[in-house]
Amino acid sequence: MKTTNNMDRDNMNADSFNTDKINTEELEALLKKAGKLFADRNAAAHTREKGVADYVTEVDFAVQQFIRGHLEELYPEVQFLSEEKSNEEIDKDGLVWVLDPVDGTTNLIHDYRASVISLALMQKGSVVLGMIYNPYTDELFSAQKGEGSYCNGQKIEVSGAETMEKCLIAIGTSPYYKEMAEENFKVFQAIFKDCQDIRRSGSAALDLAYVACGRIEAYFERNLKIWDYAAGMLLVREAGGQVTDYRGNDADTEMISNITAANPKINSLLTKKYLQVDPF
Repeated sequence: MKTTNNMDRDNMNADSFNTDKINTEELEALLKKAGKLFADRNAAAHTREKGVADYVTEVDFAVQQFIRGHLEELYPEVQFLSEEKSNEEIDKDGLVWVLDPVDGTTNLIHDYRASVISLALMQKGSVVLGMIYNPYTDELFSAQKGEGSYCNGQKIEVSGAETMEKCLIAIGTSPYYKEMAEENFKVFQAIFKDCQDIRRSGSAALDLAYVACGRIEAYFERNLKIWDYAAGMLLVREAGGQVTDYRGNDADTEMISNITAANPKINSLLTKKYLQVDPF
């Protein structure tokens, strides 16, 4: 009799799992309930420093615990990958939830109100569902592979801008990697001189959602983690945009990636003129 180990079981589930069984309305309600935890200023004030400019709060843990508990009850066959846990056991060829419970933790600590919950579902290494919830604006961005992108149920699309002069561009400073500052800011300066203006929100997921709905034309940042960009990557692509690395290759679900997102014309301009000179 052949036994089935955990990896075999995960791969079998990934092959047979039908995303139609995901109750998206239930997921949306789950994220909105979890978003109420952002209002707990006492929990936001209890912080621990994980590294340079890298923090975690009691809100991060509370949101993660709340969402994880419900997902494991609803979908026990799906693995769970999150920023605030060890992920050594994850088989990315299986079914995997990818959660960032608070994308923009430093913003949360300062009550800057630019933090979101980001949740994605990966199937055999491909993102098939993504949701980003902003509890401050009560906006829920969602996408399923092949079905378009939406904000609060309304279809969204990336900007149609074709020149840098028409672009409002979000930058990411890679604050955990201060050694990259000099090179990063050279790139920012070059882009700033050619575009309409630049912005820095402090939340990769929020910037990607804003690219998807056309509020900004582009976003780029080095060394993002998969939980930062998984949901946003699907949102942008389903909204007609591209998400690539700095050399113009399609971004994938590696644990750490350099990411740029925009409509195809602007993404090509960014990668070819500004970002391919990449010493890292």
